[in-house]
Order: sequence, then structure tokens, then C-alpha cells
Amino acid sequence: MHPILIDIGPLTIHSYGFFIALAFVLGMRVAMHEAPHYGLNPQFVPDLSFYLIISAIAGSRLLYVLLDPRPFLNDPLLILQFWKGGLVFVGGVVAAVATAWAVIRIKGQPFWKWADAFAPAIAAGQFLGRIGCLMAGCCYGKPTSLPWAVTFTHPKSLAPLHIPLHPTQVYHSLAGLVTCIALLLLRSKLPGYGQRFGLFLVLFTLFRFGIEFFRGDFRGAVGPFSLTQVAAGIIFFLGLALLWRKGRTAHA
Repeated sequence: MHPILIDIGPLTIHSYGFFIALAFVLGMRVAMHEAPHYGLNPQFVPDLSFYLIISAIAGSRLLYVLLDPRPFLNDPLLILQFWKGGLVFVGGVVAAVATAWAVIRIKGQPFWKWADAFAPAIAAGQFLGRIGCLMAGCCYGKPTSLPWAVTFTHPKSLAPLHIPLHPTQVYHSLAGLVTCIALLLLRSKLPGYGQRFGLFLVLFTLFRFGIEFFRGDFRGAVGPFSLTQVAAGIIFFLGLALLWRKGRTAHA
């Protein structure tokens, strides 16, 4: 693929960072569109997004480093170079939700309404951000002989070179797109505040758990499962709890 989008003299734009930036912009636009449906002021979205962007990147990068710290031991400054690739979406979601809860509480805003408004926005961001993963070669898949396999040849790619691999980045991207569409279509079917966010957690973790079986990069291990799958399993049951609890009393 093309880990470097533009390289002209002193100007270097990495594809991963470019698509991550686009993902955040798309997410903000979706959240601003959804906010009025919950009686929320869309102008609060850019302010909240500022904190979410910082926390999501920090959480995603931290989990990526913790899963395999070996490449960073000799050069810790590499930890800061996230724009070249290397963010774990689960870590970003956890960090962003925790930050959103704190900021929204401080601002006196309704947390569950904002969570529902941002649910499809997060999925939309995943859809676009994973294209950056594909360009950089991170989050790569296991070797495969399937006709839709991808082969990375760029020397700066983060994926193994010249080996047909599962395009897990595309799987993740399509999962984000399907989740976003489902959340947009089912808005009126989820009357309890928090239900839509609960459905997002359920769909996201189901897709993530399944795609993990095709991932080829190191994810940590707990028996036959990766650490990410274990985290996804925990988040899945939290999503189910939201769907059940909020569904008992609509608009609670």
C-alpha cells in the first residue's frame, strides 16, 4: 500500500495520520447531525470532540504499546509517532468514554443522550480510519490464499511484505460502516437513553471478536483468545446490560 501519502521536500504526510484526521472530522459531522434528535446543542460537539480526540489517541496508542512494548524499548520516542500507524481501537473507545463521562458531567450535560448521539459517529470514524490502517499496513491479517488477499510491497509498510494476507483492515472498515448504518436506521427503535450506545458496543465487539481470528499481528494471548478478544467480551456484556436496563424504562 502507500504509508506515505505526500513526500515533497520537508513536507511529509503519512497516510495513516491523514485518514485518522478525516475519521475524526467525519465523526464530528455525524455527531452534530444526530445531536438535535436528542434535544442537544450540536455546537457542543466540537468542544467535546477536542477532549475525545486527545483521549482516544492516547488510549489507543497506550494499549498498542502495552500489547507489545519490545519495539519501543530501544527508542521510547517512537511511542509518540502514532501518525505512522499503531492505534488499538478498543483502547481508544475505553479512554474516550471515560473522558466523555468526566467532561459531560462537569459541563452539566446528559451523558446517555450524548453517548447515543456519538454512537454512530464512532462507527463512522472506524469506517474511515481503518482505511489509514490499510494504507500503513498496521492491523494486518494472517496469510491466506483467498482471492481478496492483499500483498504489501512498500518497504515502510508495517505489514509483512510480499505475503498474501487477510485484508483485516477492510473487514474492520466494513464492520464500522455496517454498524453506523444500523445505528442510524434503528434510532427510533431504541427509545431508552443509552440503548443506542449499548447496541453500538454489542455490534462493535461482535465484529471485533470475530475479526480477531484473522489478525496476524501480535495481540497478546489469554489461552486461545487475544487480549483484545477478552476486552471485547467484557464490553459486549456491558452493551447488553445497557440494552436491557435502559429498555425497561424508556427515556430513563
